Amino acid sequence: MADNTLLEKVLSLQDKYQSLQDQLSSPDVMSDMKKFVQLNKDYKELEPIIKAGLEYKMMLDELASAKDILMNEKDEDLREMAKEEVAEIEPKLPEMEQNIKLLLIPADPDDSKNAIVEIRGGTGGDEAAIFAGDLFRMYSKYAESKGWRVEVTDQTPGTSGGFKQIVFKLSSSEGVYGTMKYESGVHRVQRVPQTETQGRIQTSAASVAVFPEAGEFDVDLNWNDIRLDLFCSSGPGGQGVNTTYSAVRLTHIPSGLVVQCQEERSQLKNKERAFEELRTRLYNLEHQKYLDGIAAKRKTMVSTGDRSAKIRTYNYPQGRVTDHRINWSMYNLPVFMDGDIQECIDQLQVAENAERLKEAGDAE
Repeated sequence: MADNTLLEKVLSLQDKYQSLQDQLSSPDVMSDMKKFVQLNKDYKELEPIIKAGLEYKMMLDELASAKDILMNEKDEDLREMAKEEVAEIEPKLPEMEQNIKLLLIPADPDDSKNAIVEIRGGTGGDEAAIFAGDLFRMYSKYAESKGWRVEVTDQTPGTSGGFKQIVFKLSSSEGVYGTMKYESGVHRVQRVPQTETQGRIQTSAASVAVFPEAGEFDVDLNWNDIRLDLFCSSGPGGQGVNTTYSAVRLTHIPSGLVVQCQEERSQLKNKERAFEELRTRLYNLEHQKYLDGIAAKRKTMVSTGDRSAKIRTYNYPQGRVTDHRINWSMYNLPVFMDGDIQECIDQLQVAENAERLKEAGDAE
């Protein structure tokens, strides 16, 4: 049975969609880049809703036409074709309706942005740093499989390998944050550390923080509010490391936020990257309020950005990885650590979509 209310909701957005389309081609709007970016974002958000709605309407029209033939047509061949068409269309409608319901729920406005990821070794000393390195490798492999670009901004190597801290950017034309946001939280590992001589299993942890990258127009950041410090790059590297002041540290005086970048040989490039990260971290202070609002409503907290929550355990003796938010486990840990994490993310997205649909239903 057709959901006419759902169809009406979609079709009511067509005028707004057409208006945005007209405005985007206006010379006045095209000369105002900030307005153009916002209107284009609104247009892109409406596009899949309108497309899904029109496909749903076309399917309903075809169904009505087939049923009309069944009721009024005497020709048996035509009636048989109409019966087959009805049998083909009707099972598809519930899934299409579910998809439209999800599309009509306002998405996280930052899902389409690139992501800044920070991994810090936590409890466990050297082993925690090694595990942070394993997580970075896992995300790098996953990014490679998705065709994303990985750019390291800052890193502090661990004394026995891995990283005490590493900050990197994941970028793509398709948007990254909407996928990577599920990784924010504490990741625990249970295994015999490389540094353990007695063969005892140890539990260590690393925290992952994922931020949506702030765009040029998201934060009004003034250089007058920033202190710039230059210093020599440290760590492995070739010519120029430890000899030239190419590394950059930026301190945002009003907030006290500090970021640094030393991965490029060019001071100018390090300065640009550090500025991007500072803008992102300032934007994230506001974004966190949005996430806190979600957390107040939801029970499973699938993607609230609560970075103190223990979200996942990597158990090496059992070859198991478990996501505690959705009670999902996979018994092929080596493959998971090699970047094959899509199945887990898919399950997290399903769980979040179920939450969003329930919220929408409760609101109605």
